[in-house]
This record gives sequence, structure tokens and C-alpha cells, in this order.
Amino acid sequence: MSDLPEPGAPPPPGPDDPRRWLGATALLDLEDPRLRVRARSLTQLCKTEREKVLSVYAFVKRLPFTKPLKLQPRTARQVLDAGRGDSPDKATLLVALLRSAGIPARLHWYEFNGEVMRGLVPSLSSGGRPAVEVWAQGRWVGTDTYIFDAAYMAAARQRLKDLGWTWGYGIHREGHAIWNGLDGAWVGGSPPAEDPMVLEDHGCYDDVLAFSASEAYRKRRRPLTRSLHWNMVAPLMERAIRELRAGDGPASPPQAERETS
Repeated sequence: MSDLPEPGAPPPPGPDDPRRWLGATALLDLEDPRLRVRARSLTQLCKTEREKVLSVYAFVKRLPFTKPLKLQPRTARQVLDAGRGDSPDKATLLVALLRSAGIPARLHWYEFNGEVMRGLVPSLSSGGRPAVEVWAQGRWVGTDTYIFDAAYMAAARQRLKDLGWTWGYGIHREGHAIWNGLDGAWVGGSPPAEDPMVLEDHGCYDDVLAFSASEAYRKRRRPLTRSLHWNMVAPLMERAIRELRAGDGPASPPQAERETS
């Protein structure tokens, strides 16, 4: 059978065409009844697209940031039921709720210097993180501020100040805390193209599974090995998150770790 389109058929949407980023996937289970009800409840009183986007964003941002054990990515419904999650979990739920409300959304994956995660993960050379991009005002607008709930963000900023660190606990000391739905907002304080901690731009994807199946992912790591690594690290990271929220931890870092700037 030919892969050519039928004569007179419209061309498929390009990679930045918002129509390309509205559909369901295995993780973006848009037909799930509870997910649809949640999307409707969050947006039914909104008068504008921006209000819809910010209502969904605020709901996902409020979910506590955690690092759960898992052998495979969670669906949007599973994240909704858990009521908490890490950055891939929360990104999955945010994109699914936005698409369920008819708003094009996608993941944009970046590789970061492991220094960003200092305090949470020991000896990490680099790590990936999905920003969520939303079609707003005729353009794609991105943010990663959905990852960290307000309580975590406040505690992380205070800890960085106490330790004299610029980077750590997933953020920059002067990073953005919230998003206005119109402009980019980044916990690193700068757009990815200008962020010195961004090592590589892996491009845009529908969901976590699409990224893990990509050449960009597989050329850097083996999926099973990566999953096992993060499950070994998860308990340590979860403990660090709990201690951060509780205000526990060292008042100052070892001298070798204190920044001189």
C-alpha cells in the first residue's frame, strides 16, 4: 500500500502546527472519564483561553513534587489519582488536561547539568527535564515552573540562600516561581537557549514514552538501565525532599562545596 496521501488531501500538520499537538496517546488518556471531568471542572467557568490554561496549570503546580518509585511512566489518570509526582508525571498530567480542554500542548525535553540537582541527587552528571509548551496568542510558550509546588519552591530558595549556592534542589536561586500564561517562565531563571545549565535540546514530544523511544534518548542511555538507576536514587531523593520541606538539613555546606561567587 502506498504511503502517499490521497490526491487533493491536505498535507499533514508540520511539527509546530498546533493541530499536531491535540491528540491522545498511551499516556495521555484523554478519554478517561475522571480526567475529562477534571478538565471540565477546571475550565468551565473560564472566559478566555488564557484563563483555561492558567486554571489547569495552577491545579498541576499545586500537586506536591515527589520522586516515586516506578518501573514505567505513569498515565495522566494515574498521576491524577496519585495526587503528586515528579517532573515527567506532572508534565504528563498538565499536557493531558490542556489537550482535553482543547488547548494544544506538548513536552519539550532538555538535558541539564547535574549541578542543578545538587542537594537532591548525589554525583549526577546530567539529567533530563520536560518543559511544557502551550499554544498561546499564536505562538508556543514554555514553562517548567509547573514542576515545583509553592511550598517546595520557597523551601528550596531558602536552602540555597542558607548554603550560599546559586544552583541546587532543581532550581536557580533567582529562578521563576510562577507562570503568567503569556511569556516563558523558568525555574532556572533564563530561557533554555540562554541557560548555562542546559547541555542539550532534545526537541518536542507528545509524552514521556515518545521521548524514551527517540534517537535523542537512546543515543545517551539505555532505557532499562536509566529506569533502574532512578529507582535506586528515588528513596534518597524523596528523603531529601522531605527534609527540605521540614526545614531540616545542614546550616552550611562543607567548605569545599561553598561557592566563592
